[in-house]
Amino acid sequence: MADKKIFIVDDDAMLATMLADHVRGTTPHQVSVFHTGEECLAQLHLHPDLVILDYYLNSVVKDAADGMRILEKIKKLDRQVHVIMLSSQTQYGIALQTVQKGAEQYVIKGKDQFDEIDRLVKEMLG
Repeated sequence: MADKKIFIVDDDAMLATMLADHVRGTTPHQVSVFHTGEECLAQLHLHPDLVILDYYLNSVVKDAADGMRILEKIKKLDRQVHVIMLSSQTQYGIALQTVQKGAEQYVIKGKDQFDEIDRLVKEMLG
C-alpha cells in the first residue's frame, strides 16, 4: 500500500528529518516534510492520508501560523485526513483542544515518540 501519503510538518528540521527517515524505514508510505504549516497547506491538494503536525511552528518563520491554526485549516479543507498532533507540551488542556479541533491523537515529543508514531500510523493507515 505505497499509495498512502504522510505529511510531516515541524519547524525543527532535524527532528522532521529524523521522523521522516524513521517513518520511511518502517512503512511503505510516501513521506513529505514541511517546515511551516503554510507549506503543508499549499500541498494539501495532493490529498495526504495522514498529517503529523507540530503544535508550535514559528521558530523558523516568526509570523508563521501555529499548529492549531493549521489544524483548523486542514480540517476545513479535508475532513477525512488523519491528523496526529506532535508537541513537547504536556498540558492536558492543550491535548484536549487539539482533539476538539479535529486531531485524532496527541503525541508528546520525547523518547517514546517514534514508537507511538509507528503504532498510530499502522492503526490509521494499515
